[in-house]
Amino acid sequence: MSTTQATPFTSPGTHPIRVALTRAVSPTLVQCALTHLERNPIDVAVAEAQHAQYERDLAARGCTVRHVPAAPELPDAVFIEDTALVLDEVAVITRPGITTRRPETAAVAETLATYRPLHALTAPGTLDGGDVLRVERCLYVGLSGRSNADGIAQLREIMTRYGYRVIPVPLTGCLHLKSAVTQVGPEMLLGNRAWVSPAVFAGLEWLDVAPGEPHAGNALLIGETVVYPQAYPETAARLAARGIAIQTVDVSELAKAEGAVTCCSLIFTARNPESA
Repeated sequence: MSTTQATPFTSPGTHPIRVALTRAVSPTLVQCALTHLERNPIDVAVAEAQHAQYERDLAARGCTVRHVPAAPELPDAVFIEDTALVLDEVAVITRPGITTRRPETAAVAETLATYRPLHALTAPGTLDGGDVLRVERCLYVGLSGRSNADGIAQLREIMTRYGYRVIPVPLTGCLHLKSAVTQVGPEMLLGNRAWVSPAVFAGLEWLDVAPGEPHAGNALLIGETVVYPQAYPETAARLAARGIAIQTVDVSELAKAEGAVTCCSLIFTARNPESA
């Protein structure tokens, strides 16, 4: 595993900002990698419009949206979450489980080096960022078709230095851990228990997705608001009934590429040198 040191923005007098890194929808999105869904026609223009609205929703939630350079030749590049894990102290550049996705990481690493010291996973380890669910100082990592035991072991070696626990999580029938479960409150998870066992997350409250909405476990918590797909109204009603604020967004075309609301951004706190 390799390490690159960088100096984040920490100058005296600067102010913290919430950064959302995003990447444009590729015109080759129709050639995306698929594992659990059948290939259906994707309207790239609609996907671009949905992604633009998604970015506006992030901005409405207080994020400063910054773009990693587009990669039109990389079909899955919009799903930027899979390329890195960004924590308060460090960023880990992943090694995606699909070979054709590994070129996505270089530009993301170059951008993140502005904000964090970097570590990078190496062969034979594989890990997609969509398999990592952070809850406080605990990192739950899906043992999926994209993330293997070696990748998880490398992540554990890195993150133990920073005081994080890394817990492997078995999955059944879904792409990533965050396809099955995400955080929707300080101590509350939303999940599909057919794909991952709630018992893994002892001490956290579990809210089941609605019957008939198996893909509804993916939600993006920003502050006290959950950015959530319009496609799952029954599960959205369950969230609302628990007092959770929801901002819905249409990601239907991106969902055809096995995308979801978490995987289209990398969100973290940084220092803004321009505010000094």
